[in-house]
Amino acid sequence: MINVKVIEKFALSDKVICIRLASTNNEPLPAASAGSHIDIHLPDNMIRQYSLCSDIGSDYYEIAVLKENNSRGGSIYIHNNLQVLDTVEISEPKNLFSLEASAQNSILFAAGIGITPILSMSEHLQQHNETFTMHYCSQTADNTAYRDRILNSSLADKCHFHYSKEANSCRLNVADVMPNPDDNTHLYVCGPDGFINEVIKQAELKGWQSCNIHREFFANSALDNTDNGTFEVEIKSSGDVFTIPEDETILNVLEDNGIFIPVACEEGICGTCVVGLLAGEADHRDTFMSEDEKAEMKTITPCCSRAKSKRLVLDV
Repeated sequence: MINVKVIEKFALSDKVICIRLASTNNEPLPAASAGSHIDIHLPDNMIRQYSLCSDIGSDYYEIAVLKENNSRGGSIYIHNNLQVLDTVEISEPKNLFSLEASAQNSILFAAGIGITPILSMSEHLQQHNETFTMHYCSQTADNTAYRDRILNSSLADKCHFHYSKEANSCRLNVADVMPNPDDNTHLYVCGPDGFINEVIKQAELKGWQSCNIHREFFANSALDNTDNGTFEVEIKSSGDVFTIPEDETILNVLEDNGIFIPVACEEGICGTCVVGLLAGEADHRDTFMSEDEKAEMKTITPCCSRAKSKRLVLDV
């Protein structure tokens, strides 16, 4: 864990604030690659993940936090309670949404707060003179986080803004800007679920391979638990078998029986709790894994996923 202090806090738009974090002991912070995020530990055992959007070469970490209407507590706390000079614990940077080093061209799609990892990616690509195009969707120019930073930089001619509620602009028609697939071109998308799913749908209709499509969700869709059933989980290391009731998660049952699995988001978006699946058919309900990874049935997210078979054998 790393102790950091808040050195700046300011608004980026009506609902988004910027938080800058610096080391408390003047030691350099660990290097972060484009697309990285950090875990922030907040009161009441809250752990939240935020993408890093720091300027290249800066000596601080920068995150942008949207005040969610249906916040589970993290964004509300950061907006209302976290102040300059406060200290918090964070993880080292993690990257589950990295740029493909071999790509000769990149297409970046961002909507709303999804700009945070996409911004760092675009700045990295620009710095290294890589070929790319960025599409950034929001409702209005005034509510577009990092708009000035983009327009006042060399990204200005690479970024296409799309405003759904501006008279002189219009909502992005993804199909109109989706290029034909190319093995050397990679696509990256981040934003609300519906936006991500639409971009992926249009890419697939064009014939894009899944290995060239990269996405990062910030929240999982509301899960339908009406058909939850009871099933068993076997722990490979001990042979213990536990019953998972329809109203409990695998994670909670294992924790109740003294089996600790690291967890952060608790809704299947961050991958912290992923464990190996040795036998059985999972009912994957996460957004972390790709469809190909889910079909392989080699891993499972115990925080939200369940079983289609009577028993799962976990590599724990």
